[in-house]
Amino acid sequence: MSDFSADTPLWQPSAAHIAATRLTAFCRFIEQRHGQALADYAALHHWSVTQRADFWSAVWDFCGVIGNKGARLLVEDGESGNTMLSAQWFPDAKLNFARNLLRRRDDRDPDADAIVFQGEEHVQRRFSHAELHREVARLAAALRAAGVGPGDRVAAYMPNMPETLIAMLATASLGAIFSSASPDFGVQGVLDRFGQIEPKILIAADGAFYGGKHLDAMARIAEIVAQLPSVTSTVIVPYIHDEHDIGAIRNGILWQDFLAPHADAETIDFVDMSFNAPLYILFSSGTTGVPKCIVHGAGGTLLQHLKEHQLHSDIRSGDRVFYFTTCGWMMWNWLTSALASEAIVLLYDGSPFARRGAILWDFASAERCTLFGTSAKYLDAAAKLGLKPVATHDLTPLRAVLSTGSPLSPEGFDYVYRDIKADICLSSVSGGTDIVSCFVLGNPNGPVWRGELQCKGLGLAVEVFDENGNAIVGEKGELVCTKSFPCMPVAFWNDPDGARYHAAYFERFPGIWCHGDWSEEIRHRDGHGGEYSGMIILGRSDATLNPGGVRIGTAEIYRQVEKLPEVLESIVIGQDFDGDVRVVLFVRLREGLSLDEDIVTRIKHTIRENASPRHVPARILQVPDIPRTKSGKIVELAVRAIVHGQAVKNIEALANPEALGYFQSRAELMQ
Repeated sequence: MSDFSADTPLWQPSAAHIAATRLTAFCRFIEQRHGQALADYAALHHWSVTQRADFWSAVWDFCGVIGNKGARLLVEDGESGNTMLSAQWFPDAKLNFARNLLRRRDDRDPDADAIVFQGEEHVQRRFSHAELHREVARLAAALRAAGVGPGDRVAAYMPNMPETLIAMLATASLGAIFSSASPDFGVQGVLDRFGQIEPKILIAADGAFYGGKHLDAMARIAEIVAQLPSVTSTVIVPYIHDEHDIGAIRNGILWQDFLAPHADAETIDFVDMSFNAPLYILFSSGTTGVPKCIVHGAGGTLLQHLKEHQLHSDIRSGDRVFYFTTCGWMMWNWLTSALASEAIVLLYDGSPFARRGAILWDFASAERCTLFGTSAKYLDAAAKLGLKPVATHDLTPLRAVLSTGSPLSPEGFDYVYRDIKADICLSSVSGGTDIVSCFVLGNPNGPVWRGELQCKGLGLAVEVFDENGNAIVGEKGELVCTKSFPCMPVAFWNDPDGARYHAAYFERFPGIWCHGDWSEEIRHRDGHGGEYSGMIILGRSDATLNPGGVRIGTAEIYRQVEKLPEVLESIVIGQDFDGDVRVVLFVRLREGLSLDEDIVTRIKHTIRENASPRHVPARILQVPDIPRTKSGKIVELAVRAIVHGQAVKNIEALANPEALGYFQSRAELMQ
């Protein structure tokens, strides 16, 4: 039972809080520059999508982008078949992504933190801004000497550690392209990704720590390098071994030795690039085939992250920003960009449940974290474990908690405000690898409603469409964006005619970006005669259920099922059965519990009473584990394929592929 009323917000910012936010300062900036008085967020969002060129130009100036903006802001070809795809943002601009992240040298205070790193219980390190700049200068010089230049790829098979961030910055400073995968990827998973993009340099850590264990990666690295003929140098970063205990790898050289000839490098020769010059190659989850290689541009990524950090997340100079992520998830790229807002980046690698679940909160408390980001699944698990940081940790500086990866349940909202901190802005955010950012996210000046994402992103013409392409409110439909925006992917790698790119986003509604999220827009009254919108994400569109022809978002069922204390997590699919589709629910229960009639009855009753009779599963079955991607997302499509006797095309994309075995040959599914 919730402690909170659905009739009132969980959190409402005070007048003093609103007055101090970067969002409020931005509104003043717009009024001074354009004479445009913006009474509230709804007015600002409307202006940002009707005057997109002016808006994004204002973000550039307000956030202090280092570079030449150029004369033209936006060029759109109204004669083309797809205005969104043909749009050119800042076509005359020149900038360097790394220069913007390394803007703060802190010569006045050379010991001020830029990065703080904790590797589970084993490693703690700090880099000042001056030290970070020096390390990037050395690695950039080493990469340049190794022949790396604009357009070349540098790949990192690394934990979330300082050397990974340094490698990204050094690569970007040269105008080269950076891509990363985390150590939990197996050999084939890495080859499926890096094999497509043919990197010149591979940077890899000798292993990682997780759950108190040392995970040696040297054998995997050797096997990977043997099958990547494009790699001319393999740089090994000692992490779990002493450097003298690391074996030889083809073309291998230790990090220290790679940098040694450039030990005196102090300055960075930043290469100015065009706005859409490739910066990152990110990969789709790959659960339905070989991962798509999504190319993101330097300018769009920088502008979008600055906007999300400063305006939506209220990150200010000197803030201390944490996000629990790996280098295989786009939230790593999002986190590291906080340097461009002169924030301190807090890096953690390892299990989030070390020290009996306290380790992340120990880190946040000790480092006086101001923004704490994590996944919805972590918050759900923390609630089930009974973690209560509000009672055990000093979180006085904390102003914001962010959650993503999957929809945060209403009970997850309750947990944050009851057991973490009452006076914070909780932002459930949604977007993805496709845009290396968010379509729907937080508003530090607005209320937080239970189970809702606060607002549409500024500069993004987000709508919910019905099946006929009509915008709808208060009904479930497809999340779309109807106008171009700067952080659209530059391209897919090895997609010369753009056919795969077009098919991924523009086939459902011609000329309109269809993101693939099943969503609902909610309208609220602001108490002053105006309205503003919140959003609910109901799951992926391709995983929606269709019993009797009625579309149901999977999150609608998860929200009810995972209320029960016996249920740790669940996964639901639609099974083709008897000429229709029936809903089948799998649950993982607390240790020692078995699914009996009492639990089944209470699950069905909870779903029927709080959702609808159509949401009630035809079958409920117990499994010991649920398959998920490396970033922690459950994989409904893979389970559905297994249940229907189909092959899962890319097992390497899963963190725990053995869990799929629990869904095979289930006699109960034939009944």
